[in-house]
Amino acid sequence: MDYGHSERPSGAAALPTAIKILVAGGFGVGKTTMVGAVSETRPLRTEEVLTESGVGIDDLSGVEAKQTTTVAMDFGRITISDDLVLYLFGTPGQDRFWFVWDELSLGAIGAVVLADTRRLADCFPSIDYFEERGTPFLVAVNCFEGARQYRLDEVQAALNLDPEVPVLLCDARSRSSAKEVLITLVEHAMKIRDARHRVD
Repeated sequence: MDYGHSERPSGAAALPTAIKILVAGGFGVGKTTMVGAVSETRPLRTEEVLTESGVGIDDLSGVEAKQTTTVAMDFGRITISDDLVLYLFGTPGQDRFWFVWDELSLGAIGAVVLADTRRLADCFPSIDYFEERGTPFLVAVNCFEGARQYRLDEVQAALNLDPEVPVLLCDARSRSSAKEVLITLVEHAMKIRDARHRVD
């Protein structure tokens, strides 16, 4: 699928630009929740119930109540404007499903890395993945009830992020909050793309 401007016959109605975005992060950070909250269509989910076979493999620290996990991807869609539609692909959070990431990331303009301050180190694999591939990303701190709150500059320092990487607070359950995160990512990715084009 081409996630760019579509060619159209002269005089035909303009087709919206389709943009692919990844929603990534550690296990239990809220990726499925965010995709479901913001999607204007019923999201496609590939969740399975956590079983005893995951004991010793899946770290449930901080998310002990979690009963299901994404094993392939979550998929949703949101129309930002008449000429812009975002297609969202939520990645699986466990290491044993990393082989899915390369396929999901094809054609993506950028990624949201969701963070949980109770398990901040879980962000590093996602951040490393996108940094190594030059994929624009931002970090959205999902504000879980009862979790300690940190200043955004503290989170940025703890994750050793480039100063130009946006760090936001969000509520993955809120459509308006998730939409704000996505719009910020698109603007960030377009800024990076334009800068790269000027260099070329």
